[in-house]
Amino acid sequence: MSVPTSTGTVEVDLGGRTVSVPKGGLYDRYRMDTDLDEVARDPRVSGVDFFRRLPKTKVDSAIGTTLTPNFYYAVSTARLTMLAPSRAIRSRLPGELAPLEIAPGVGLVSVMFFRYDVCDIDFYTEAAVGIAVKPARHGRLGIFDLVSGLKNDHLDSYVLSLPVSSDIAQVRGHDGYGFPKWVTGLDVDIDPRRTQARVANDNGGTDLALQATTPRQAVHPSGERVGSLTSYTSINGAWHSTLSQTNVLSAGTTRLPRDVQLQVGDGRMADDLRSLRPTRTLQFDVMTQGQLALHMPVPTSVPSRNK
Repeated sequence: MSVPTSTGTVEVDLGGRTVSVPKGGLYDRYRMDTDLDEVARDPRVSGVDFFRRLPKTKVDSAIGTTLTPNFYYAVSTARLTMLAPSRAIRSRLPGELAPLEIAPGVGLVSVMFFRYDVCDIDFYTEAAVGIAVKPARHGRLGIFDLVSGLKNDHLDSYVLSLPVSSDIAQVRGHDGYGFPKWVTGLDVDIDPRRTQARVANDNGGTDLALQATTPRQAVHPSGERVGSLTSYTSINGAWHSTLSQTNVLSAGTTRLPRDVQLQVGDGRMADDLRSLRPTRTLQFDVMTQGQLALHMPVPTSVPSRNK
């Protein structure tokens, strides 16, 4: 049930938590069962064929009964991939997970920024500090894991921090998915020329900020390049995996980038990044146009490992 407010929002219940969403927005009108024909008329959306092939299902979750996947119809992202010592990475990983190494003692960490212009839960922005990990069910790292991970066709990750700009994204992400999410000031602007982002800390200062030239973009037909990310979280003491699928429409990469300014300020993200002791920026990936399907987490078996 929606409760109108005087600020252009309505209050909705998510598993006993009350959050405000834009009045008349996609979530207010459709509750995740969005009319794809209406979305297709939005000039910011390139098309909806990708989503027509992904039927939604109803599931019970910590945020109540919901539909999955969550559809993101117009997305832009930026990611810095950095080298870091495996010892520092292991100090931040649960014992059941192991870093994805590109050489003995050297792993991969990343800083990511996301802008979701059209989404089932309405516009919001997001940032993350994450660690590339071995697939949880693999005892040893195979060449396929290394090659596919570096190509970004399929990645497995553990996220240390994941701030967002909206209440519904925080509650769904934290309570429903088990991610370390909080709400803060978060600006992300990505176009074919320039990529800029800033995450505010609790005092309004800078936690992390990025300024860079956007890598030259290559255009892909819908469905030609679909990548996936599996993220591991612990929910009520049990391991879960969350799958997200990205339909890449326009993207580019710069290896060993020089024109990237990453400001590491004061805050939760900055502390997490510093704890990983990154040594060198390996790659800068920007997707100026894309789409995403985020599935609800499912229980998964994660074997015990020694740190």
